[in-house]
Amino acid sequence: MSPRPGRYRPPVRLRRSPVRWERQQPTWRDAKPALIAQALKRAQARPTGNWYVVGASRDLRADRPLGRTVAGREMVLWRDAEGRPVAGPGACPHLGAPLRDSPVRCGTLVCHWHGLALDGRPFAGWEPWPVHDDGVLLWVRLDGSGGEAPTDAPLVPTRPAAADALSAVYTTVGVCEPEDVVANRLDPWHGAWFHPYSFVDLTVVRAPGRTDEVDSFTVDVSFKVAGRLVVPVRAEFTAPGPRTVLMTITEGEGRGSVVETHATPLGRDARGRPRTAVVEAVVAGSERRGFAAARRAAPALRPFIRAAAARLWRDDLAYAERRWELRSTGRFPG
Repeated sequence: MSPRPGRYRPPVRLRRSPVRWERQQPTWRDAKPALIAQALKRAQARPTGNWYVVGASRDLRADRPLGRTVAGREMVLWRDAEGRPVAGPGACPHLGAPLRDSPVRCGTLVCHWHGLALDGRPFAGWEPWPVHDDGVLLWVRLDGSGGEAPTDAPLVPTRPAAADALSAVYTTVGVCEPEDVVANRLDPWHGAWFHPYSFVDLTVVRAPGRTDEVDSFTVDVSFKVAGRLVVPVRAEFTAPGPRTVLMTITEGEGRGSVVETHATPLGRDARGRPRTAVVEAVVAGSERRGFAAARRAAPALRPFIRAAAARLWRDDLAYAERRWELRSTGRFPG
């Protein structure tokens, strides 16, 4: 799929013989439930070091805190005077005020109830948690929730260099568990059937076996641009951990670009149902000369990237929620 050296090939192609949606090759025989379940089980066995993705690095500003709930634990994050992220319990140790509503002054979080000030160091019973900013995403380590041997930093997937990349992060929330989100992504066969507005001509050219050294799915697919205009690529899907699925473009336009899908458990809703945040990071790179202009236009392009992700996840989250509903009532096949 890569162009020959010295030969220019436009990123967008014209589909010569489009196949109507209902006439494409059925994929249900290849999408074996046992194969997907085995891939999911292997992913769930991989360590995380107790690190959870919280959200986009860009969302944590210098002038105000960020409040989140992860694995049932209320937390607050802010940036100190040097711009480094700080994270810890979201309740003030004095009388329990919600610290997410308090202002940040010169890197210090000042509780708006009585003025108790936190600079990121332990104080008055408040203890910070390990936090990591990888330039695209924020991670927090919750040893009490993860229950694994902790690591100093999360396993951040290989991405294009930040200086040469265009990145955007989309977040949504559904009623399901992280495994339902991961299982959805470990089923590449549904792409052209369930998302015909985005994917066409999809073929899974390799699926993992139980003893394969490379535990990945390889897919040839074309991304739809408009009408018959498409961008064909080869992509690889891997699950580096129980809450992450990574799609990497290995051949074609944007080689090396990634889509990271992180499933973060939030806790239970008022009806006792699990809620999971899907945090999806698109980190795109290209060797084309014109890509530098795309990077400069990143603020204008990010809303369009997020809108495309939102359309996909409107459907895929319904898929994940349906899977959880069937599992929770004992009706899931297999």
